Amino acid sequence: MDKDGFDKFKGSPDYVTSEALRNAVNVAVALKRPLLVRGEPGTGKTLLSHSVAKGLGKKLIVWNIKSTTKAQEGLYVYDTVQRLNDSRFGDKNISDISQYIKLGKLGEAFASKEELVLLIDEVDKADLEFPNDLLNELDEMSFYIPETGETIVAAHRPIVIITSNAEKELPDAFLRRCIFHYIEFPDPNLMEEIVRVHFPDIRNNLLSQALATFYSLRKIDDFRKKPSTSELIDWIRVLIASSTPDKVIANEIPFAGTLLKKETDYAYFVNTFTKKKQTTKTPDN
Repeated sequence: MDKDGFDKFKGSPDYVTSEALRNAVNVAVALKRPLLVRGEPGTGKTLLSHSVAKGLGKKLIVWNIKSTTKAQEGLYVYDTVQRLNDSRFGDKNISDISQYIKLGKLGEAFASKEELVLLIDEVDKADLEFPNDLLNELDEMSFYIPETGETIVAAHRPIVIITSNAEKELPDAFLRRCIFHYIEFPDPNLMEEIVRVHFPDIRNNLLSQALATFYSLRKIDDFRKKPSTSELIDWIRVLIASSTPDKVIANEIPFAGTLLKKETDYAYFVNTFTKKKQTTKTPDN
């Protein structure tokens, strides 16, 4: 729309997005702020960055966060061990410290000569100080390497997408600097679009039966982990590969272990479903 390209992202052929999600991406791009995305597992938080990169024709850098990840690692790492080994056993000129500096994922994004998409995946896995440690660099888009006296300044501000599973509360100062979007679980109409992206030739009867059964399982409040989009896709793939008749899907819910990943959920399903079949079975005359 405007010259800053507010309406840049329109989705990609392999990832179905809601209008609200597309708007959130474009607002983050226009305001040059990180987009913080939350949603239950399986709603496509991580895949969003792949879609944005593909839709905008940008390179994607992925920084997977672990419980031990430190913000410093995202900027650069000074390999002191390799330098020590070279001083003892090698013939390199170890006075050139720059050869022992390796940029992290955030550092790579800053050093890039072109605008790209940076995914910081599952930010809440790290300790509580991690988000705050990123604030200055994400604001300034630069960082200093004291070992070499070099300052890395981003030539182009990357499009930053941050995912969270809400395992920990994120600091208010961090949240203020982000555009926030919660990905709602897809309703049946949107889910049908998503499934057809993966299975363009799926039969209508199979699709309708699978969706009806899937959403009936999601209504069971006693499940610790309700089946998600990714599990539905896997389940439909199995149903197609096994040529399962449509009527069997609702009556027997075959391959339920593809949908239910918690032992307690599977046990609850088996017990409940078995009792249901027994009560609906026609008695012998």
